[in-house]
Amino acid sequence: MPTVSECAILAHHQVAPGHLRLAVQCPKIARDARPGQFAMIQVSDSLYPFLRRPMSFERIFEDGVTFLYKVEGEGTRLLARLTPAQTVSVQGPLGNGWPLECGFKRHILVAGGIGVAPFPALAEKIKQVCGKMPEVVLGARSRDYLLCENDFRRMGCTVYVATDDGTAGKKASATQVLAELAPGPGTRLYACGPMAMMAATSLIAEQLGIDCQVSLEAQMACGTGACLGCVVEARRELEGEKMVRVCADGPVFNAATIDWDRHRVDYDR
Repeated sequence: MPTVSECAILAHHQVAPGHLRLAVQCPKIARDARPGQFAMIQVSDSLYPFLRRPMSFERIFEDGVTFLYKVEGEGTRLLARLTPAQTVSVQGPLGNGWPLECGFKRHILVAGGIGVAPFPALAEKIKQVCGKMPEVVLGARSRDYLLCENDFRRMGCTVYVATDDGTAGKKASATQVLAELAPGPGTRLYACGPMAMMAATSLIAEQLGIDCQVSLEAQMACGTGACLGCVVEARRELEGEKMVRVCADGPVFNAATIDWDRHRVDYDR
């Protein structure tokens, strides 16, 4: 069950322009959290902004967790001002995490931009439970916005980089690099990033007949499924509509569950 904890901030620093890593001490949440789940973070003690902000667990330790996020609106701008020695209210863990099955020969993580956030914890778990390291495809606008590359390399992952401008890795999209890796039978794909990128990844998986898991992002009010504010189009019905709730039914889904037709367009990550 999710809990609300007042967590001490251990570290809070910028890792790329407009992107920060927040480390908090929260033993109970850390004990219950699984890779792919998320937390709702209170960004202000005042009534504005009133709603908490959803954030994936980046890494999970014995007595705390880290979050990797992009400053995009007033809520994250206020969060970015918090400093070590302060505390922050964290509700979690919430949602469903990544499925973990060791029978796959290859595990390939495909991340676009800040979509990399839920993957370090997953990579560590695959190594710990399955005794193998996943391959990681990182897509970014440019070298300056490349996130977690060194973290994955230190874990022992094989990392492939794609940037829009060619300043790091290959000048290509993440899914172009993925296609070159020739995933075949016995491969599971994991994707997180822009919807169009995940749609393209799911199409590759569909064409090859391989398993693909995706982690969706959405604006959330409650984080528990009550408000229906984070629904996305799906191929199954929920309360008479073809939709799923990102918070309660996800954020991780089998790619075949999502109706990708509205998202199969060009993308820039």
